Amino acid sequence: MKTVDVSWAIGRLTIEPVVRLIAPLRVYGADRIPLRGPLVLALNHFSWLDPPAFGAASPRPIHFMAKSEVHRIPGVGHGIRLLGAFAVRRGESDREAVRMMRQLLRDGGAVGLFVEGTRQRSGVPGEVKPGASMAALQEDVPVVVGAIHGSQHWRLGRFDPVSIAFGEPIRFDGLPKNAKGYREASATIREEIVRLWEFLVDVHELGRPATAVPPR
Repeated sequence: MKTVDVSWAIGRLTIEPVVRLIAPLRVYGADRIPLRGPLVLALNHFSWLDPPAFGAASPRPIHFMAKSEVHRIPGVGHGIRLLGAFAVRRGESDREAVRMMRQLLRDGGAVGLFVEGTRQRSGVPGEVKPGASMAALQEDVPVVVGAIHGSQHWRLGRFDPVSIAFGEPIRFDGLPKNAKGYREASATIREEIVRLWEFLVDVHELGRPATAVPPR
């Protein structure tokens, strides 16, 4: 068993229960995530709580791309690397991060990207950067979009409920592997994030029923 798999198994016994305790978590559509094979998870981002929440919601390990500053935090950086995270230098071209991302996909891993590039302080999903679409097109792998809602309101001492919804796998067959194709794929990803996020807003207004089917 790979080191990352061992770390995730331990995390499910330790970190996941804590996440579910401090942020009452409800997950919709997790069965849509393929359990094997290369996959890009395209995720929206409001809070530092989002990575552990998506990790708890996913049925398989996720290799998160995290900004290099997080990797330099004592203890935190080592911990997230054990869980398979890799660094990216935000705001500049980072060929090493791109190379690592593509290699993880070639090895059959699931790569998690917060596609807006940074946390959205407005409390609603933002514009989607081209990283996820580029990886999916270049490596010819599916994308599963995941949306989170509630974490934009969550604070220590104010443990608001958080919900996550996943869409069906998307393939971008036929799109060119260039800037035009990346823009078109990114637009599709953003539309899917917004649809799933709006579904979660409605679900919260209904009291978060135990079962609900995200839009297909």
